[in-house]
Amino acid sequence: MQKNLNKEILGKVVFLTGNADVAAELPYVPARVPFEDRVVSFLNGVSRELMSDREAKAYSDVITFAFWIRNSSMLKLKERFEKTDSVVRLGKGVAFHIAPSNVPVNFAYSLAAGLITGNANVVRVPSKDFPQVGILARAFNKVLQEFIDMKPYVLLVRYRRDKDINDLFSSVADTRIVWGGDATIAELRRSALLPRSGEITFADRYSFAVIDSDSYMEIYEKEKIADDFYNDTYFTDQNACTSPRVIIWIGSRIQEAKKNFWTILHGLVEKKYSFQPIQGVNKLISAYLISALQPGCRIEPHTDNLIVRVNIPQITGELMELKDDSGYFFEYDCSDIMDIKKLCDDKRCQTVAYIGDKSTVLPLIKAGVKGIDRVVPVGKTMDFDLIWDGYNLPALLTRTVIFA
Repeated sequence: MQKNLNKEILGKVVFLTGNADVAAELPYVPARVPFEDRVVSFLNGVSRELMSDREAKAYSDVITFAFWIRNSSMLKLKERFEKTDSVVRLGKGVAFHIAPSNVPVNFAYSLAAGLITGNANVVRVPSKDFPQVGILARAFNKVLQEFIDMKPYVLLVRYRRDKDINDLFSSVADTRIVWGGDATIAELRRSALLPRSGEITFADRYSFAVIDSDSYMEIYEKEKIADDFYNDTYFTDQNACTSPRVIIWIGSRIQEAKKNFWTILHGLVEKKYSFQPIQGVNKLISAYLISALQPGCRIEPHTDNLIVRVNIPQITGELMELKDDSGYFFEYDCSDIMDIKKLCDDKRCQTVAYIGDKSTVLPLIKAGVKGIDRVVPVGKTMDFDLIWDGYNLPALLTRTVIFA
Protein backbone atom coordinates (compact mmCIF):
# COMPACT_ATOMS: atom_id res chain seq x y z
CA MET A 1 0.00 0.00 0.00
CA GLN A 2 1.20 3.50 -0.83
CA LYS A 3 2.52 5.72 1.95
CA ASN A 4 2.40 9.49 2.24
CA LEU A 5 5.34 11.26 0.66
CA ASN A 6 8.35 12.00 2.86
CA LYS A 7 7.77 15.39 4.55
CA GLU A 8 11.48 15.91 5.21
CA ILE A 9 12.29 15.77 1.50
CA LEU A 10 9.23 17.87 0.63
CA GLY A 11 10.64 20.49 3.00
CA LYS A 12 13.34 21.22 0.40
CA VAL A 13 10.71 22.12 -2.20
CA VAL A 14 9.33 25.62 -2.82
CA PHE A 15 5.61 25.39 -3.59
CA LEU A 16 4.19 28.04 -5.92
CA THR A 17 0.77 26.39 -5.60
CA GLY A 18 -0.23 23.91 -2.93
CA ASN A 19 2.02 22.87 -0.07
CA ALA A 20 3.86 19.91 1.41
CA ASP A 21 0.70 18.58 3.09
CA VAL A 22 -1.17 18.47 -0.22
CA ALA A 23 1.83 16.89 -1.95
CA ALA A 24 2.14 14.21 0.75
CA GLU A 25 -1.33 12.92 -0.19
CA LEU A 26 -0.57 12.52 -3.91
CA PRO A 27 -0.72 8.69 -3.83
CA TYR A 28 -4.41 8.89 -2.88
CA VAL A 29 -5.64 11.51 -5.38
CA PRO A 30 -8.21 9.89 -7.71
CA ALA A 31 -7.87 10.10 -11.48
CA ARG A 32 -10.57 11.96 -13.40
CA VAL A 33 -12.13 11.42 -16.80
CA PRO A 34 -10.58 13.47 -19.63
CA PHE A 35 -12.11 16.88 -20.31
CA GLU A 36 -14.22 16.73 -17.18
CA ASP A 37 -16.52 19.77 -16.91
CA ARG A 38 -15.03 20.81 -13.58
CA VAL A 39 -11.51 20.86 -15.00
CA VAL A 40 -12.58 22.75 -18.13
CA SER A 41 -14.36 25.32 -15.91
CA PHE A 42 -11.25 25.68 -13.77
CA LEU A 43 -9.01 26.33 -16.77
CA ASN A 44 -11.55 28.80 -18.15
CA GLY A 45 -11.40 30.62 -14.82
CA VAL A 46 -7.61 30.82 -15.08
CA SER A 47 -7.99 32.11 -18.64
CA ARG A 48 -10.34 34.90 -17.52
CA GLU A 49 -8.02 35.82 -14.66
CA LEU A 50 -5.04 36.13 -17.02
CA MET A 51 -7.04 38.10 -19.59
CA SER A 52 -7.95 40.67 -16.96
CA ASP A 53 -4.44 40.89 -15.47
CA ARG A 54 -2.75 44.11 -16.57
CA GLU A 55 0.73 42.67 -16.02
CA ALA A 56 -0.09 39.52 -17.99
CA LYS A 57 -1.03 41.60 -21.02
CA ALA A 58 2.60 42.67 -21.34
CA TYR A 59 3.58 39.07 -22.19
CA SER A 60 2.18 37.69 -25.43
CA ASP A 61 3.13 34.12 -24.49
CA VAL A 62 0.99 34.33 -21.34
CA ILE A 63 -2.00 35.71 -23.28
CA THR A 64 -1.57 33.03 -25.94
CA PHE A 65 -1.76 30.40 -23.20
CA ALA A 66 -4.85 32.10 -21.77
CA PHE A 67 -6.55 31.84 -25.17
CA TRP A 68 -5.55 28.19 -25.46
CA ILE A 69 -7.20 27.17 -22.17
CA ARG A 70 -10.42 29.16 -22.58
CA ASN A 71 -13.70 27.23 -22.62
CA SER A 72 -14.32 27.30 -26.37
CA SER A 73 -10.81 26.07 -27.10
CA MET A 74 -11.11 23.19 -24.61
CA LEU A 75 -14.45 22.11 -26.07
CA LYS A 76 -12.91 21.97 -29.54
CA LEU A 77 -10.09 19.80 -28.18
CA LYS A 78 -12.63 17.58 -26.42
CA GLU A 79 -14.53 17.08 -29.67
CA ARG A 80 -11.30 16.31 -31.48
CA PHE A 81 -9.97 13.72 -29.01
CA GLU A 82 -13.11 12.29 -27.39
CA LYS A 83 -13.82 8.66 -28.28
CA THR A 84 -17.31 7.19 -28.58
CA ASP A 85 -16.47 3.48 -28.60
CA SER A 86 -17.22 1.02 -25.76
CA VAL A 87 -14.47 2.13 -23.42
CA VAL A 88 -14.02 4.41 -20.45
CA ARG A 89 -10.92 6.59 -20.27
CA LEU A 90 -9.31 7.90 -17.11
CA GLY A 91 -6.17 9.82 -16.34
CA LYS A 92 -3.18 7.63 -15.58
CA GLY A 93 -3.04 9.10 -12.04
CA VAL A 94 -0.09 11.31 -11.09
CA ALA A 95 1.91 13.15 -13.75
CA PHE A 96 5.34 14.49 -12.81
CA HIS A 97 6.40 17.23 -15.23
CA ILE A 98 9.91 18.68 -15.66
CA ALA A 99 9.65 21.94 -17.59
CA PRO A 100 12.50 23.32 -19.70
CA SER A 101 14.59 26.07 -18.15
CA ASN A 102 14.60 28.36 -21.19
CA VAL A 103 10.91 28.62 -22.19
CA PRO A 104 8.89 30.53 -19.55
CA VAL A 105 5.36 29.31 -20.31
CA ASN A 106 5.98 25.71 -21.38
CA PHE A 107 5.28 24.42 -17.86
CA ALA A 108 1.73 25.80 -18.02
CA TYR A 109 0.92 23.99 -21.26
CA SER A 110 2.29 20.75 -19.82
CA LEU A 111 0.17 21.24 -16.69
CA ALA A 112 -2.94 21.95 -18.78
CA ALA A 113 -2.35 18.80 -20.84
CA GLY A 114 -2.11 16.77 -17.63
CA LEU A 115 -5.25 18.34 -16.20
CA ILE A 116 -7.52 17.85 -19.20
CA THR A 117 -6.45 14.22 -19.47
CA GLY A 118 -7.54 13.62 -15.88
CA ASN A 119 -4.28 13.59 -13.93
CA ALA A 120 -2.97 15.07 -10.69
CA ASN A 121 0.10 17.10 -11.58
CA VAL A 122 3.41 17.99 -9.99
CA VAL A 123 5.19 20.47 -12.26
CA ARG A 124 8.75 21.65 -11.71
CA VAL A 125 8.80 25.16 -13.12
CA PRO A 126 11.94 26.82 -14.54
CA SER A 127 14.54 27.70 -11.93
CA LYS A 128 15.11 31.04 -13.65
CA ASP A 129 12.85 33.74 -12.24
CA PHE A 130 10.82 34.54 -15.36
CA PRO A 131 8.06 37.12 -14.70
CA GLN A 132 5.63 34.93 -16.63
CA VAL A 133 6.00 32.12 -14.09
CA GLY A 134 4.93 34.42 -11.26
CA ILE A 135 1.99 35.79 -13.25
CA LEU A 136 0.72 32.32 -14.10
CA ALA A 137 1.20 30.97 -10.57
CA ARG A 138 -0.71 33.95 -9.19
CA ALA A 139 -3.63 33.27 -11.55
CA PHE A 140 -3.73 29.57 -10.69
CA ASN A 141 -3.66 30.34 -6.96
CA LYS A 142 -6.49 32.85 -7.22
CA VAL A 143 -8.78 30.48 -9.12
CA LEU A 144 -7.88 27.58 -6.81
CA GLN A 145 -9.50 29.57 -3.96
CA GLU A 146 -12.82 28.96 -5.74
CA PHE A 147 -11.99 25.45 -7.01
CA ILE A 148 -10.71 24.00 -3.75
CA ASP A 149 -11.18 20.41 -4.99
CA MET A 150 -8.62 21.10 -7.73
CA LYS A 151 -5.77 21.85 -5.33
CA PRO A 152 -4.33 18.27 -5.32
CA TYR A 153 -4.26 18.36 -9.13
CA VAL A 154 -2.22 21.57 -9.47
CA LEU A 155 1.13 21.50 -7.69
CA LEU A 156 3.68 23.95 -9.09
CA VAL A 157 7.07 23.44 -7.48
CA ARG A 158 10.56 24.86 -7.75
CA TYR A 159 13.78 23.26 -6.54
CA ARG A 160 17.38 23.04 -7.57
CA ARG A 161 18.69 19.79 -9.01
CA ASP A 162 18.16 17.27 -6.26
CA LYS A 163 18.02 13.53 -6.82
CA ASP A 164 16.17 12.91 -3.55
CA ILE A 165 13.29 15.11 -4.72
CA ASN A 166 13.35 13.58 -8.20
CA ASP A 167 13.27 10.13 -6.59
CA LEU A 168 10.35 11.11 -4.38
CA PHE A 169 8.09 12.48 -7.12
CA SER A 170 9.12 9.73 -9.55
CA SER A 171 8.16 7.09 -6.98
CA VAL A 172 4.48 8.10 -7.20
CA ALA A 173 4.40 9.16 -10.85
CA ASP A 174 2.24 7.15 -13.21
CA THR A 175 3.70 9.26 -16.02
CA ARG A 176 6.89 11.31 -16.02
CA ILE A 177 7.10 14.09 -18.63
CA VAL A 178 10.55 15.52 -19.21
CA TRP A 179 10.90 18.62 -21.39
CA GLY A 180 14.43 19.64 -20.47
CA GLY A 181 16.51 18.09 -23.25
CA ASP A 182 19.06 15.28 -23.35
CA ALA A 183 21.00 16.19 -20.20
CA THR A 184 17.85 16.59 -18.10
CA ILE A 185 16.44 13.30 -19.40
CA ALA A 186 19.66 11.52 -18.38
CA GLU A 187 19.48 13.14 -14.93
CA LEU A 188 15.83 12.12 -14.36
CA ARG A 189 16.42 8.56 -15.54
CA ARG A 190 18.63 8.08 -12.50
CA SER A 191 15.36 8.17 -10.55
CA ALA A 192 13.37 4.95 -10.86
CA LEU A 193 9.75 4.80 -11.96
CA LEU A 194 7.22 2.19 -10.87
CA PRO A 195 7.02 -0.90 -13.15
CA ARG A 196 3.74 0.19 -14.80
CA SER A 197 4.63 3.85 -15.05
CA GLY A 198 5.44 5.49 -18.37
CA GLU A 199 7.73 8.28 -19.49
CA ILE A 200 7.37 10.93 -22.19
CA THR A 201 10.61 12.65 -23.08
CA PHE A 202 11.11 15.76 -25.17
CA ALA A 203 14.77 15.59 -26.11
CA ASP A 204 16.99 18.20 -27.79
CA ARG A 205 15.48 19.07 -31.16
CA TYR A 206 16.00 21.56 -33.98
CA SER A 207 13.76 23.15 -36.58
CA PHE A 208 14.03 24.95 -39.91
CA ALA A 209 11.98 27.05 -42.32
CA VAL A 210 11.21 26.65 -46.01
CA ILE A 211 10.44 29.95 -47.74
CA ASP A 212 9.11 29.98 -51.30
CA SER A 213 10.58 33.22 -52.64
CA ASP A 214 7.85 33.63 -55.26
CA SER A 215 5.08 33.24 -52.67
CA TYR A 216 6.85 35.58 -50.27
CA MET A 217 7.23 38.35 -52.86
CA GLU A 218 3.49 38.17 -53.58
CA ILE A 219 2.59 38.73 -49.91
CA TYR A 220 1.38 42.25 -49.25
CA GLU A 221 1.83 42.30 -45.47
CA LYS A 222 5.53 41.56 -45.30
CA GLU A 223 5.82 43.36 -41.96
CA LYS A 224 3.35 40.81 -40.54
CA ILE A 225 5.57 37.97 -41.81
CA ALA A 226 8.59 39.60 -40.15
CA ASP A 227 6.69 39.89 -36.87
CA ASP A 228 5.62 36.23 -37.08
CA PHE A 229 9.18 35.12 -37.77
CA TYR A 230 10.46 37.28 -34.91
CA ASN A 231 8.06 35.53 -32.52
CA ASP A 232 9.24 32.13 -33.78
CA THR A 233 12.89 32.97 -33.22
CA TYR A 234 13.96 36.04 -31.26
CA PHE A 235 11.17 35.81 -28.68
CA THR A 236 12.98 32.86 -27.07
CA ASP A 237 16.49 33.85 -28.21
CA GLN A 238 16.12 30.96 -30.67
CA ASN A 239 16.43 28.55 -27.73
CA ALA A 240 13.06 26.88 -28.26
CA CYS A 241 13.29 23.59 -30.14
CA THR A 242 10.62 24.97 -32.49
CA SER A 243 12.73 28.00 -33.53
CA PRO A 244 14.00 27.81 -37.13
CA ARG A 245 17.78 27.77 -37.35
CA VAL A 246 18.14 27.03 -41.07
CA ILE A 247 16.31 28.95 -43.79
CA ILE A 248 15.75 26.94 -46.97
CA TRP A 249 15.02 29.24 -49.91
CA ILE A 250 13.19 27.88 -52.94
CA GLY A 251 11.65 29.43 -56.06
CA SER A 252 12.80 31.83 -58.79
CA ARG A 253 13.15 35.10 -56.81
CA ILE A 254 15.48 34.02 -54.02
CA GLN A 255 17.91 36.95 -54.01
CA GLU A 256 15.14 39.54 -54.23
CA ALA A 257 13.16 37.83 -51.46
CA LYS A 258 16.21 37.51 -49.20
CA LYS A 259 17.02 41.20 -49.41
CA ASN A 260 13.44 42.16 -48.66
CA PHE A 261 12.92 39.63 -45.86
CA TRP A 262 16.10 40.33 -43.90
CA THR A 263 15.86 44.12 -44.30
CA ILE A 264 12.36 44.23 -42.82
CA LEU A 265 13.28 41.78 -40.07
CA HIS A 266 16.38 43.78 -39.13
CA GLY A 267 14.28 46.90 -38.60
CA LEU A 268 11.97 44.95 -36.32
CA VAL A 269 14.80 43.32 -34.34
CA GLU A 270 16.49 46.69 -33.92
CA LYS A 271 13.28 48.06 -32.43
CA LYS A 272 12.17 45.15 -30.23
CA TYR A 273 15.08 42.89 -29.31
CA SER A 274 17.17 43.27 -26.16
CA PHE A 275 20.65 42.48 -27.48
CA GLN A 276 23.66 41.63 -25.31
CA PRO A 277 27.25 42.09 -26.60
CA ILE A 278 28.16 38.50 -25.68
CA GLN A 279 25.50 37.27 -28.10
CA GLY A 280 27.22 39.07 -30.95
CA VAL A 281 30.60 37.66 -29.97
CA ASN A 282 29.23 34.12 -29.80
CA LYS A 283 27.54 34.41 -33.18
CA LEU A 284 30.68 35.71 -34.88
CA ILE A 285 32.78 32.92 -33.37
CA SER A 286 30.25 30.35 -34.62
CA ALA A 287 30.22 31.91 -38.08
CA TYR A 288 34.02 31.88 -38.32
CA LEU A 289 34.13 28.30 -37.04
CA ILE A 290 31.77 26.90 -39.66
CA SER A 291 33.54 28.89 -42.37
CA ALA A 292 36.79 27.21 -41.35
CA LEU A 293 35.33 23.72 -41.07
CA GLN A 294 33.09 23.69 -44.16
CA PRO A 295 34.61 25.09 -47.36
CA GLY A 296 32.33 27.26 -49.42
CA CYS A 297 30.41 28.81 -46.51
CA ARG A 298 29.89 32.55 -46.80
CA ILE A 299 29.10 34.99 -43.99
CA GLU A 300 26.59 37.41 -45.47
CA PRO A 301 27.45 41.13 -45.12
CA HIS A 302 25.91 42.78 -42.07
CA THR A 303 26.19 46.19 -40.42
CA ASP A 304 25.77 44.88 -36.85
CA ASN A 305 25.38 41.57 -35.06
CA LEU A 306 21.61 41.56 -34.61
CA ILE A 307 21.32 39.11 -37.51
CA VAL A 308 24.19 36.85 -38.55
CA ARG A 309 23.58 34.75 -41.67
CA VAL A 310 25.83 32.05 -43.04
CA ASN A 311 25.16 30.86 -46.57
CA ILE A 312 26.02 27.16 -46.85
CA PRO A 313 26.83 25.42 -50.16
CA GLN A 314 25.30 22.08 -49.14
CA ILE A 315 23.36 20.39 -46.37
CA THR A 316 25.50 18.01 -44.34
CA GLY A 317 24.65 15.65 -41.51
CA GLU A 318 26.95 17.60 -39.17
CA LEU A 319 25.44 21.02 -39.87
CA MET A 320 23.35 21.27 -36.71
CA GLU A 321 26.35 20.52 -34.51
CA LEU A 322 27.51 24.03 -35.46
CA LYS A 323 24.29 25.94 -34.77
CA ASP A 324 23.98 28.97 -32.50
CA ASP A 325 21.15 31.20 -31.26
CA SER A 326 20.01 34.81 -30.66
CA GLY A 327 19.65 35.57 -34.37
CA TYR A 328 22.08 33.16 -36.01
CA PHE A 329 20.85 31.53 -39.23
CA PHE A 330 22.14 29.15 -41.84
CA GLU A 331 20.77 29.78 -45.33
CA TYR A 332 20.60 27.36 -48.23
CA ASP A 333 19.46 28.14 -51.78
CA CYS A 334 17.58 24.99 -52.79
CA SER A 335 16.70 23.84 -56.30
CA ASP A 336 15.42 20.38 -55.28
CA ILE A 337 13.75 19.84 -51.90
CA MET A 338 15.33 16.37 -51.67
CA ASP A 339 18.71 18.12 -51.36
CA ILE A 340 17.89 18.81 -47.72
CA LYS A 341 17.10 15.19 -46.86
CA LYS A 342 20.12 14.93 -44.52
CA LEU A 343 18.72 17.78 -42.44
CA CYS A 344 15.45 15.88 -42.00
CA ASP A 345 16.77 12.34 -41.72
CA ASP A 346 17.58 12.85 -38.06
CA LYS A 347 15.29 12.16 -35.09
CA ARG A 348 16.27 15.56 -33.68
CA CYS A 349 14.53 17.34 -36.58
CA GLN A 350 11.21 18.60 -35.22
CA THR A 351 9.34 21.45 -36.93
CA VAL A 352 9.25 22.76 -40.49
CA ALA A 353 7.90 26.30 -40.73
CA TYR A 354 6.82 27.36 -44.19
CA ILE A 355 5.89 30.30 -46.36
CA GLY A 356 4.24 29.08 -49.52
CA ASP A 357 2.80 25.63 -50.21
CA LYS A 358 3.18 23.18 -47.31
CA SER A 359 3.01 20.23 -49.72
CA THR A 360 6.56 21.16 -50.80
CA VAL A 361 7.74 19.16 -47.77
CA LEU A 362 5.71 16.02 -48.56
CA PRO A 363 8.37 14.31 -50.73
CA LEU A 364 10.74 14.37 -47.75
CA ILE A 365 8.19 12.80 -45.43
CA LYS A 366 7.19 10.17 -47.99
CA ALA A 367 10.88 9.34 -48.42
CA GLY A 368 10.77 7.99 -44.87
CA VAL A 369 12.98 10.52 -43.10
CA LYS A 370 13.45 9.90 -39.38
CA GLY A 371 12.66 13.50 -38.44
CA ILE A 372 9.86 16.08 -39.01
CA ASP A 373 6.98 15.89 -36.56
CA ARG A 374 5.27 19.19 -37.44
CA VAL A 375 4.75 21.26 -40.59
CA VAL A 376 3.26 24.68 -39.71
CA PRO A 377 3.13 28.21 -41.14
CA VAL A 378 5.77 30.73 -40.08
CA GLY A 379 4.42 32.37 -36.95
CA LYS A 380 2.84 29.16 -35.64
CA THR A 381 5.90 27.18 -34.58
CA MET A 382 5.31 27.79 -30.87
CA ASP A 383 1.56 27.07 -30.95
CA PHE A 384 1.08 24.15 -28.57
CA ASP A 385 -1.00 21.12 -29.52
CA LEU A 386 -1.90 17.89 -27.76
CA ILE A 387 -0.03 16.04 -30.48
CA TRP A 388 3.56 17.20 -29.98
CA ASP A 389 6.91 15.84 -31.10
CA GLY A 390 5.02 12.91 -32.60
CA TYR A 391 3.43 12.03 -29.25
CA ASN A 392 -0.35 11.76 -28.88
CA LEU A 393 -0.56 13.16 -25.34
CA PRO A 394 -4.24 12.28 -24.68
CA ALA A 395 -3.45 8.64 -25.51
CA LEU A 396 -0.27 8.55 -23.42
CA LEU A 397 -1.68 10.35 -20.38
CA THR A 398 -4.81 8.21 -20.05
CA ARG A 399 -5.62 4.56 -19.48
CA THR A 400 -8.44 2.67 -21.16
CA VAL A 401 -11.02 0.51 -19.41
CA ILE A 402 -12.73 -1.87 -21.83
CA PHE A 403 -16.44 -2.68 -21.51
CA ALA A 404 -16.87 -5.84 -23.61
